[in-house]
Amino acid sequence: MHHFPLLDDPRRLRRLLSSCAALRTLTRLHALLIVSSSASSQHILSSCLATAYARVGDLAAAESTLATAPTSPSSIAAWNALLAAHSRGASPEEALRVFRALPPAARPDSTTFTLALSACARLGDLATGEIVRDRASKAGYRNDIFVCSSLLNFYAKWGAMDDAVKVFDRMRKRDRVTWSTMVTGFVNAGQPVQAIDMYMRMRGDGLEGDEVVIVGVMQACAATGDVRMGASVHGYLLRHAMRMDVVISTSLLDMYAKNGLFDQARRVFELMPHRNDVSWSALISQLAQYGNADEALGMFRQMQVSGPQPSSGPVVGALLACSDLGLLKLGKSIHGFILGRLELDRMVGTAVIDMYSKCGSLASAQLLFDKVVSRDLISWNVMIACCGAHGRGRDALSLFQEMKRNEVRPDHATFASLLSALSHSGLVEEGKFWFDCMVNEYGIEPAEKHLVCIVDLLARSGLVEEAKDLLASMHTKPTISILVALLSGCLNNKKLELGESTAEKILELQPGDVGVLALVSNLYAAAKNWDKVREVRKLMKDHSIKKVPGCSSIEIHGALHTFVMEDQSHPQHRQILQMVSKLDSEMRKMGYVPKTEFVYHDLEEGVKEQLLSRHSERLAIAFGLLNTSPRTPSSTCQRSPPGRSWCETRNASTISRTEPAPAVITGEGCLATQPVRCPQLRPCLVSNLYAAA
Repeated sequence: MHHFPLLDDPRRLRRLLSSCAALRTLTRLHALLIVSSSASSQHILSSCLATAYARVGDLAAAESTLATAPTSPSSIAAWNALLAAHSRGASPEEALRVFRALPPAARPDSTTFTLALSACARLGDLATGEIVRDRASKAGYRNDIFVCSSLLNFYAKWGAMDDAVKVFDRMRKRDRVTWSTMVTGFVNAGQPVQAIDMYMRMRGDGLEGDEVVIVGVMQACAATGDVRMGASVHGYLLRHAMRMDVVISTSLLDMYAKNGLFDQARRVFELMPHRNDVSWSALISQLAQYGNADEALGMFRQMQVSGPQPSSGPVVGALLACSDLGLLKLGKSIHGFILGRLELDRMVGTAVIDMYSKCGSLASAQLLFDKVVSRDLISWNVMIACCGAHGRGRDALSLFQEMKRNEVRPDHATFASLLSALSHSGLVEEGKFWFDCMVNEYGIEPAEKHLVCIVDLLARSGLVEEAKDLLASMHTKPTISILVALLSGCLNNKKLELGESTAEKILELQPGDVGVLALVSNLYAAAKNWDKVREVRKLMKDHSIKKVPGCSSIEIHGALHTFVMEDQSHPQHRQILQMVSKLDSEMRKMGYVPKTEFVYHDLEEGVKEQLLSRHSERLAIAFGLLNTSPRTPSSTCQRSPPGRSWCETRNASTISRTEPAPAVITGEGCLATQPVRCPQLRPCLVSNLYAAA
């Protein structure tokens, strides 16, 4: 047998093993050691062999080498190498198994505990993390900087910020990574105020924020609406000429956009040398959510031309914009784009369903919902809300019961959608029954939105005294929204005495919403209390509050035409008024009488009738009749009985279509509880003149 001098020099062998990068070479060396060396020298080198096996990725060989070798305190380095290799190989479970299997003689060190805590953080294994923490403390590593940093990351990653703060406060040395862990931890835990406070503490300690900290602070400012702090950090970035990569720039524009500062958001967007999908998504989505639907769609088109291919984020924003404008045809085009290029996942599918519903095509929404194989709770909630918005309360209830049969447990949002649907359909007994079930069977404490729905349900049906008694039995003080629901019922059912007392309570809460003050003014006007009307309107004037007039829109040949009451700006204004006058005359022959009691102004009857005849929706319908041919197709047409309005929660528009796609009639009070199919657009437009009155 040949003798190799190398085998007699353990130091050279260790260097060779530590530099060996090929598994085949390593196994040959191992075999040579087995046949040529003494057992004692093999044991001496076993840790080096195991470390080398772990480094080249043969973890089974590494573990078996360690298992057959005698254990000593110095062998912990090899065990650490095995732990690290499992962590690098995305096997945190195996890393923890190795940690638990450590022999007593192999004393864990700082690296051991750091690696084990890292594995716990990746798994979210809080119980094992606590065990590792206790073992580290007993081994004397309670205040070790590396162990504390790993423990801090472990707690912060899984939202245990109280424990994270305790670890953070006892750390003698805190680096930038430590601070950034705390800032991002608070943001991810939904505690943005604490995140900003932590950033201020960091600055007070003389440390500058890096990219991770800046992004975390921007997210916190977006969540809290602290634009001053966000702008201050933006200024700091500019003054110090810090690198503003796509991540920081996107977080900046998102912060500005979420707070409605779109001029600043656009400026940041325009100055970005590189924009990714998230950048486009942030701006498009926020524009849509803040009512800038036209601009959101313009940005979406620009993205398709010059940006990356839209993913689900920008597409959902574009669908929201289509919903806001009632652009069914464009919404269908986006749906086609999704089917051709994206995956119709739950989030996108739910957005498409919502778009179809809000554009008036409940049948399309239902068809798509029926095709969804895996429905989550949000999908069910949206479809129930869609049925409710179209006045299909019984369909909403059927969906709710089907959801229960599918063993999907309803949550607070489900009951809010269901109660709203039952309210808009006048299903009083069903609404009262399911409100009680929500509280007693499901243990859901009624929130403001639930109380608004049940009060609205009772008040709409004339049971305003019962609604008042229900509020009196609740432990919480009624909010403005709840009182407004009661006030609306009082106004619609002429319960003016209770309405006046409710109006006083609303004024005591100092509402700043123009719609609320307008409703209060209308109640006093209905009660002929003109002094109070003047008082409320003076309050609106003193606070520079001006009611935005309701508008109605109609899309003809791809162009959206919008009208307000007494609108004289349209080029066809004279023809529109002539059509309105002609139809008004025809309706009066059929027995129509204008309901001037709903004009809440101290005016002559003739003036009130003129205001009704020039309602924005009448103007839009007349324009549609002038510019569409007979038998133009229509999808869902609705006739609204007095006091029933489908679009009360949306400043919706009247939309009709002359394309082959079905037309949609919606508006500020034109939708009914019982939609009917109608093959002709024009007769339905005429019928909506009654609702517009």
